[in-house]
Amino acid sequence: MRIGIVGTGAMAGVLGGRWVRAGHEVMVGGRDAGRTARTAALTGARAGTVGQAVRHGEDVVLLAVPYAAAPALAAAHAGALAGRVVVDCSNPVGPGFTLTTGTGPSAAERIAAAAPAARVVKAFNLCHVSVWGIEEPVFEGGALAVPLCGDDDAALKLVGALVRDVGCEPLAAGPLARAHLLEATAALLIGLWVGEGADARAIAPPLAYAVPREG
Repeated sequence: MRIGIVGTGAMAGVLGGRWVRAGHEVMVGGRDAGRTARTAALTGARAGTVGQAVRHGEDVVLLAVPYAAAPALAAAHAGALAGRVVVDCSNPVGPGFTLTTGTGPSAAERIAAAAPAARVVKAFNLCHVSVWGIEEPVFEGGALAVPLCGDDDAALKLVGALVRDVGCEPLAAGPLARAHLLEATAALLIGLWVGEGADARAIAPPLAYAVPREG
């Protein structure tokens, strides 16, 4: 696949590196040429401007920027993003581990509204970047599941393949209208992990006990 990554931070570097090693053609684009070059060198990707990365991403464009910048960036490149699969991995989490989007549309929905012809998928927002760098993210015998929200089946299938490229399993989490639930889950988990030092996995029972049991 041809993947364009907008952003030069840790998420861009780690996911970009995994996808390069999986055989994809990746370009990293950012506003700071020096930082872009360093991120690209670390990942084995090509370096470019934001616009070049968007145009390169004929198959997928990953927005690996803070949520505060994402809608405006999507609006600025709405024409180039038309028809493209756009992955939003942002978390609009503010002070007190609350959502900066409040009770309004999710970050992913706001990005979709800013670039209405793009095919937006919410993914990769529930784990710290260090997890995506683990060669085989298998815990207690099971590969890590990555929930995906989106409205386009082909886009979801394509992003699911990229999830598998980082050693995880895609998990259908519903349409983009449910992305606010993923973002709220991230706020809750980050609050438990960082604020309380709690093992968030302990709050959910195994599947066999999570649904009504017959008898």
